[in-house]
Amino acid sequence: MQLLDTFDWITISIYFAVLIGIAVWVIKKKNSNTEDYFLAGRNVGWFVVGASIFASNIGSEHVVGLAGAGAGNKLPMLIYEIQAWVVLILGWVFLPFYARSGVFTMPEFLEKRFDARSRWVLSVFSIIAYVLTKISVTIYAGGVVVAALLGIDFWTGALGTVILTGIYTVLGGMRAVVYTETLQAIILVIGAAALTFIGLDKVGGWESMADTVGPEYLNMWRPMNDPNFPWLPLLIASTITGIWYWCTDQYIVQRTLTAKNIKEGRRGTIFGALLKLLPVFLFLVPGIIALTLKMRGELNWDSPDEAFPVLMSNLLPSGLRGLVAAGLLAALMSSLASVFNSCSTLFTVDIYKKLRPNTPEKKLVRTGQFATGIIVIIGIIWIPIMANISGVLYEYLQSVQSYIAPPITAVFLLGIFSKRINATGAFITLVTGLIVAALRIVLELIKESLNPDGVLYYIGHMNFLYFASWFFLFCVILIVVVSFLSPAPSKEKVENLTYQTITEEEKRNNKVSYSWIDILVSILIIVIVIGVMMFFNGA
Repeated sequence: MQLLDTFDWITISIYFAVLIGIAVWVIKKKNSNTEDYFLAGRNVGWFVVGASIFASNIGSEHVVGLAGAGAGNKLPMLIYEIQAWVVLILGWVFLPFYARSGVFTMPEFLEKRFDARSRWVLSVFSIIAYVLTKISVTIYAGGVVVAALLGIDFWTGALGTVILTGIYTVLGGMRAVVYTETLQAIILVIGAAALTFIGLDKVGGWESMADTVGPEYLNMWRPMNDPNFPWLPLLIASTITGIWYWCTDQYIVQRTLTAKNIKEGRRGTIFGALLKLLPVFLFLVPGIIALTLKMRGELNWDSPDEAFPVLMSNLLPSGLRGLVAAGLLAALMSSLASVFNSCSTLFTVDIYKKLRPNTPEKKLVRTGQFATGIIVIIGIIWIPIMANISGVLYEYLQSVQSYIAPPITAVFLLGIFSKRINATGAFITLVTGLIVAALRIVLELIKESLNPDGVLYYIGHMNFLYFASWFFLFCVILIVVVSFLSPAPSKEKVENLTYQTITEEEKRNNKVSYSWIDILVSILIIVIVIGVMMFFNGA
């Protein structure tokens, strides 16, 4: 690893100066009510919405991990990175219902469609899940990246980024988050693109790289008897997780709710989907380049997760290296800012306001700021715990999403596609689903001490992709059976909140909210996704 030099530090300093300038400009604007603070006044354009979706998704652990997948023979995981078509589902299928309902949060939407019980289950679970997974994993990975790039110790790197991100998120709210994320997305794309082009030139082009690693290495589709990534369960499980993450999770959906109207929100998701095609080329390919150079004896690293930082520090010229370092810092900060703001929104709107419905708007904003501050502190307290967690468990945290997603995906999907699905079905499915998810996690941790011939061992040992696929089917059957065995929901619980009950006026409003350009670009994105899937087939 080469440390950053003077020109690199000048580049990083300019980046932070611009970032602070944007944050100060945003903070000076009013955050007088909850709509201003949590949804940027619902006045954001499509470009900022799309850039914010992309920047929220790409964290430092994402960049490092995806390059690590490219360098560590885990190419099937690429399927989670070409889910641009799922982002389109958010804009075309889900967003009109969210926007029409006027909600701030996803649990709030569940209350409108079902009842308060579902709202409470999703609110409390989401906050706990964010603190234990998203915040902790991002801070841990960020501390490692910052320490490696800047030559400082882990604690200084982690604390510095958490505190700086926390300050502008607390003071500026959602507007500060989405505008700083736009800058961060641009920096990240420019920096990583430069590394990909320089890296491909260094290895002698794509053909030369493919010859070194072998064509089979570039195959993301494994046979059904593959113990780790059988292709069909991989396709099903990744789609279920994708719909949960991109279409129902507060962390992502909150960005689209900041848009001026449905048209801008949908265009934001289309732009976000377009950007989502980039990680394959910006982060996965550099990992394969790093492996190629290692196989040729031109580069050395111990763990696949070191591939991106080592490649960056050895290949990029002075100044440009600083830009990519700034991009990695940007990725860390944007992910942290997003999850901080999402947590404070969930706490303030779904818990505090529900318990104290007559609270003035200004006090709700102050409560949101206070909640963000508390979450920042919890994140800092969590750092030493994450620092002691092994790499195996860090990877394991990524698969937890496969257990969380099925019940939530089933409730949201069937909730908007069928007016017969009722509150009892949704509540029982969410509670049962979360109990099963917790049981699977515990059984996976203790499976070595279980009887190999027992049912519990089978559940804990089953491939996580198979488990997620069957678990989703179980949740769908459960919600349908319970709903049909209990009374149908009332008219106000379904009107304009399901496809079967959209009024003619809303249908007309929806038709004027998109043009042939939106349809054409969406089709183009789907064609590119299919093209990438066919390209990485080892042929």
